[in-house]
Amino acid sequence: MNCSENDNASIRKLMILIADSGSTNTDWALITPSGEVERQTTPGINPFFQTGDEIFASISKEVTLQVKGVHQVFFYGAGCANDEKRELVRNAIVRAWQVSRVFVDSDLMAAARSLCQRQRGIAAILGTGSNSCFYDGITIVNHVSPLGYVLGDEGSAAVLGRKLVADVLKKQLPESVCRRFWDFYRSTPADILDRVYKQPFPNRFLAGFAHFIHQNIYDESLRRLVRGSFVEFFERNISQYESAIEQPVNFTGSTAWYFSELLHEAAEISGFRVGTICQNPMDGLVAFHIGATPGIK
Repeated sequence: MNCSENDNASIRKLMILIADSGSTNTDWALITPSGEVERQTTPGINPFFQTGDEIFASISKEVTLQVKGVHQVFFYGAGCANDEKRELVRNAIVRAWQVSRVFVDSDLMAAARSLCQRQRGIAAILGTGSNSCFYDGITIVNHVSPLGYVLGDEGSAAVLGRKLVADVLKKQLPESVCRRFWDFYRSTPADILDRVYKQPFPNRFLAGFAHFIHQNIYDESLRRLVRGSFVEFFERNISQYESAIEQPVNFTGSTAWYFSELLHEAAEISGFRVGTICQNPMDGLVAFHIGATPGIK
């Protein structure tokens, strides 16, 4: 079941819980009847990588907000793009908190509602993964499949990490960069290959290397790596939306936030314009559901 719109005045009389979940983190906002907002961050939830029992265990253990008495839950998440996965998450939430009104939708809808509110526009996610859509102010009317970090997810932290690790292991980066990499991580090629090919959540593991890239972004070889991946994102995704040249592309996600300078450069190279960039969509989601004013960059 998709998230439904509600009358703002009615929502203010209720206690509602909003979740925005990526593969790495889940941000929660509990909105009380008086309009106060309490927040918490827990590990990411993704039904493509977790069973219903695992999701139930995660939220039961990790969420410490006082959710007793919550009337409605709006859960937006990575991997919640089809009915089967949405129902899996919904059932886990109902089981954990005995709340009957649970609406589950994709993290892409979260980005669209947060960035565009009730106006038409292009919304994009650049975080652990990447995604994008054209939103008409009510629904997502066009969407280019991201395909995940192996086949797609251009511009995401997981792909930046994958490119970095591959270039280090194949010695495609300057020796000074490779040396800093091994000094920083104190790891071995065998350790990295084991984490990527044999351990759970390889996308989270690879995304973690974006921290090294950000710390060393003054190096031109790493700037080219990031800029080039962003150009791929625009060319392989945004270019497929009608009228994309005529309007700005709005972004949410830590990758877009921390590498915003290079994102602007890549947009200019590709013939597009960057609009709003916010680090995460929660402020905008709270605004969408209760009519507040979001704080954005």
